[in-house]
Amino acid sequence: MNAFDALIERVLGHEGGYINDSRDPGGETQWGISKRSYPTLDIRNLTRQQAVDIYRRDFWERVQGDKLHPAIAFQALDAAVNHGIGNAVRWLQRAAGVADDGVIGPMTLTAIGRREPSDMVLLFNAERIEFYTKLSTWDSFGRGWARRVAGNLRYGAQDS
Repeated sequence: MNAFDALIERVLGHEGGYINDSRDPGGETQWGISKRSYPTLDIRNLTRQQAVDIYRRDFWERVQGDKLHPAIAFQALDAAVNHGIGNAVRWLQRAAGVADDGVIGPMTLTAIGRREPSDMVLLFNAERIEFYTKLSTWDSFGRGWARRVAGNLRYGAQDS
């Protein structure tokens, strides 16, 4: 089993099944895949396997998960799913101490590789929490987001 196959179960555990909450800017969502991001998909009938395929192609590959320590790869994947690729990449870059240009290139990968995975997990999640607290939907969804990050910190301790 490769790292993606082991880690995607965690993301799916966070994302769950079908939701259509009017307070959620993502709108209609199934397995964490939103109609806003994928307007041509039949979200209600999206299968679990289709969601996994989307996560591998559009999220895992774009954060270069196979080139990261599994502890960091999971954090990047989960944040990319929840906040978008650009945010996840910039948080990785800030945690690694490089310019946050939103592109994972050789400099970013080298800088990430020089840091302890546990330090990257902590610094990355600090960026994530700061982001969450600035969102206008914090009052509606903040408790759940805080629980998500707490769970991810536990995964980070287990994976580092």
